[in-house]
Amino acid sequence: KFEVTNADFAAFVQATGYETDAEKTGKKYWRDSFGEGEENHPVVRVTWNDATAYCTWLDKRLPTEAEWEKAARGTEGLRFPWGNEWDPSKANVKDTGLRSTVVVGSFGGGASPYDVQDMTGNVWEWTADWYQPYPGNTVGDVYYGEKCRVIRGGGWFDNEPQSTTFNRNCADPDITTTDELGFRCVRSK
Repeated sequence: KFEVTNADFAAFVQATGYETDAEKTGKKYWRDSFGEGEENHPVVRVTWNDATAYCTWLDKRLPTEAEWEKAARGTEGLRFPWGNEWDPSKANVKDTGLRSTVVVGSFGGGASPYDVQDMTGNVWEWTADWYQPYPGNTVGDVYYGEKCRVIRGGGWFDNEPQSTTFNRNCADPDITTTDELGFRCVRSK
């Protein structure tokens, strides 16, 4: 229902002794990415592997791109989680002027038809999938293949075009320095 928070990820690290990919190289990006009062903001500056390790710890996993999109759009194929009209008051996006992450679930009016929160704005989210062309797509992209992982949702610095439920982007799975990329976990049935 929610993005994984700084407090959630810190509990994982504390319980398991997990060392993030950045920490293995002497950096502590995720630890430096939040201050007091931001424990319930989405965790950022973690790699795809870090996100996967956290989800596995909970006997969960990252959503596939298709699962993420269905959770955001519902069965009616909505443009935004809340409907088909852009309304920046329903998500932490550039138009709000907040200029950073906020507590997860702060924009309850922007929930998806499945009551999943923050599917637009706050942070982009890792998915399980490599960035590949959709079936029938004949347009090439230098990032297709096993170079980038699909990210979805748009972040706090994005506006309408990046915030639609069908917009997709990709990120290097080893990236650790962006404060606009987090994740959520799903349970396999």
